[in-house]
Amino acid sequence: PCIPSTRSRKIPIPYDKVLYRQRHRVENMFGRIKDWRRVAMRYDRCAHTFFSSICLAATVLFWINES
Repeated sequence: PCIPSTRSRKIPIPYDKVLYRQRHRVENMFGRIKDWRRVAMRYDRCAHTFFSSICLAATVLFWINES
């Protein structure tokens, strides 16, 4: 499991903190990509066009975060 158990649990289940941190970063990136209306509403009908718009959005967001 990569999600920590609740504090009220009697016997806590161990989890991988590195994997949890990576999962959180991926979920944040999807949240940022969904801010783009074209991707969130899926205006592109073809799968390859939709994938290219996702790649473009991810590239721009990565470039903005680097600066």
